[in-house]
Formats: sequence, C-alpha cells, structure tokens
Amino acid sequence: MKRIALLLLMAGALLGCRKDRNNTDCNNFCPYISIGSVFIKFVDNKGLAADVKDYTVVNQRTGEQINAHYTSSKYVKGSFVLVDGSYIGKLSEAGDDLRVTGTSVETNQTKSAIVKVKGGKCACQMEKVSGPSQIAFD
Repeated sequence: MKRIALLLLMAGALLGCRKDRNNTDCNNFCPYISIGSVFIKFVDNKGLAADVKDYTVVNQRTGEQINAHYTSSKYVKGSFVLVDGSYIGKLSEAGDDLRVTGTSVETNQTKSAIVKVKGGKCACQMEKVSGPSQIAFD
C-alpha cells in the first residue's frame, strides 16, 4: 500500500512538471513594471510641429491596426502615441515593425515610416529598437 501511495505521489509530481505547460504568471518575472509608451512626432519642412490627419499605425507582422487609447497631439501639436502599454503583450520579444502613417493638414502630403518596437507577453516594458523619432513633411 505504501508503494502504491509513493508511486501515485511520484506520478503526480512528474505530471506537474511538464514542459509544455503555459506559464501565465509573468508578474513574478519582473522586479518592477514600467510599461510606458512609444511616441512619434510629425514636423513640417521647417522642423516645426505639424498638424496631422489620417494617423494610423499598423503592425507589419500581424497586419493589425494599433489604436493607441489617446494621442498626445491634443496636448503637444504633431506628437502621437505610436503604441501604449495596452499593446505590450501583442508585440513580439524580438520586435515588430510598426508602419506609422500620417497626412499633413497643411500640404495634404502623406508620409510613412517603420519603427521597430519590442515587448512580449512577459516583458516588463516596451522598447523602441530602431526607426525615427520624428517624421518630416517636405
């Protein structure tokens, strides 16, 4: 009887240690949480902040349009949130290319750029890997 109990205990321990089990508790991974946001600024040909319409951000890996919950252009002309903390889990750990596009209200010119941002399911923060901090209209 003791052998059966020991065998069941060992079998339970082995099944509990399967490698394919999903670990959804990522908060223990980070000593702190600093998610933040990544911003982009549109400027005119003189380097001054530009009013922009038709602002979009699309994740090139997934084809999904990113709708940041707010734009900072309401407070700072020409500045937009490229991606905010609500999207961190949808970004890959290696980084995703995000195509940001905007049209100048003044000239009706449309400009795009690719900004690479990494995050991930268990990331403590987003990080801009490459790409411009501002987009200039001609």
